[in-house]
Amino acid sequence: MRVSEVHAAESVAYLNRALVRLQDIWEEIGIPEEQRLQRTNDVHKHIKGLLDLMIAEEEQLKKRLLKTIESCSKELATLYSELQLPPFEEEDGCTILQAEKNSRTRLEVMKEHKKQRMEELKGLVVKDRELCDIMCTTPFSIDQSAVPSLKQLESYHAYLEDLTKEKEHRHEEFVSIKKEIVVCMDDLEQSPQTSFEMDVMCEDDEAFCLSNDNIAALKQLLSQLQEQKAEKEILCSDLRTKIQQLWERLQIPHEDREAFSEHMVKSKKKNIDALHAEVQRLELLKMQSMRRVIEAIRTEISLLWKKCFYSHEQQQAFVPYHDEEFTEELFNLHEAEVKSLKKYYEDHKELFEGVAKWQDNWLLYLELDKKANDPSRFNNRGGNLLKEEKQRTDLQKSLPKLEKSLKVQIDAWEQEHGKEFLVNGQKFLEYVQQQWEQHHEEKEREKLERQLKKTKQTQEDMLYGTTVKTPSKRRLAGTTTPGKMRKLNGTSTLSTPNSFYSSGFSGSVCQFSIQKPPLSASKGIGLKIPGHNKTPRTIDRNKENISHPRNAPCGTPRETSRRLLN
Repeated sequence: MRVSEVHAAESVAYLNRALVRLQDIWEEIGIPEEQRLQRTNDVHKHIKGLLDLMIAEEEQLKKRLLKTIESCSKELATLYSELQLPPFEEEDGCTILQAEKNSRTRLEVMKEHKKQRMEELKGLVVKDRELCDIMCTTPFSIDQSAVPSLKQLESYHAYLEDLTKEKEHRHEEFVSIKKEIVVCMDDLEQSPQTSFEMDVMCEDDEAFCLSNDNIAALKQLLSQLQEQKAEKEILCSDLRTKIQQLWERLQIPHEDREAFSEHMVKSKKKNIDALHAEVQRLELLKMQSMRRVIEAIRTEISLLWKKCFYSHEQQQAFVPYHDEEFTEELFNLHEAEVKSLKKYYEDHKELFEGVAKWQDNWLLYLELDKKANDPSRFNNRGGNLLKEEKQRTDLQKSLPKLEKSLKVQIDAWEQEHGKEFLVNGQKFLEYVQQQWEQHHEEKEREKLERQLKKTKQTQEDMLYGTTVKTPSKRRLAGTTTPGKMRKLNGTSTLSTPNSFYSSGFSGSVCQFSIQKPPLSASKGIGLKIPGHNKTPRTIDRNKENISHPRNAPCGTPRETSRRLLN
């Protein structure tokens, strides 16, 4: 039983006891029955009125609680709708008082949520306006009078974060472009002219409007300034190149060039004016010494012809080269030829450098091959003989490889340009083969000359009965031991190793050169070389004229060239 029910029961019991006591008192006093009845009615009315009053007050309290619950429910419904939250559902089995307390507490919480969201929205709107003012963009689309949902606030936050990053990026871009603009204007010695240029150069960096249009205009301004600067640099470069050419052709003293060196580096307005003045001065000198200038250009043309491997016919095609009337028109023709040759060389520089490398190696090989047949090389005391022989062997191997590599490059170039690549007026590989053939012909000619010389010497020996003792490369049967002396007709004669006497030629010996086979002989290349179809004999020569002739690598490179041509 509840405590309140116990109290109620006690109240009823007390009321009954009180009525009994009143009856006893009235009895003792001797109050008549009619008065007792009246007094009992008064007690009843009094108690009843008091209880009715209490009941009415409690009923009023109940109504107020129910009204409060209803009011809170309506406000909660509105707040939940504004906050875009699911409707609030009351718990089942709650008393009126508990329901009123729950509704009131929930209402206060929801009002606090609404307040926080509105304050957060207000802060975001203020930040948005600041960014919009700086970047000249449209504010975020949101109803500022309504309570934003959590999703709207999240989207607003993300939008402002992106906008802030974009603002920082644009600001960095603005600062960077501004620095370049300042440098360009300083180099161009130019001051701001338009209001936009004044804003860029003079305003505070934080105050500049970072709109897309302003950034685009900023980039355009920088592009224009860079173009002006580039044009200025090109102009200065052209003037300096012109001056350098005229200095070389007019042979201007080095002291005068040093005095002008400041203007050959800087590109300020005064430097450009000085460059123009110097060109005019040199042009005047050029006109006064046109012959000397054109001859200097011809020297340059000759060097370019050599670098480009022009044939005699190609060189003769430039008729003005031989003109003796030194006029401005002739000068211009020579200038145009120099420009054309330089462009031709630059366009094919890689190929020309490869051909030049082959040419240098070829000349070095010819030089070493010539030294290999020089008897005086045995007087070497510094070890150069072995070095030269090793270098000649290396060149003998590298030349065909270089020719093959150049063939690949030239084939690709010819396929790309649709024309032949010429060296000295002929195809490169034909030129290479021609060089090898000329070298072989020269070797054969020298060989024939030696043979004729020896034949003549032999005839003279046979005529005058002179016997010549020569060393041989191999010791044959009947030779004597080196260093021993023997007596012949009472005369001491030193017998050298690997020598013999042939009595079939009346005391004379005919010699035949043994030529070293090419390195490619073992590879089976069947190229016929003059002088290689006979079996070499034993060599007998004078010791002071001994030499070891080397055969040129005619087998390998020339056969390689023929294979490449095929």
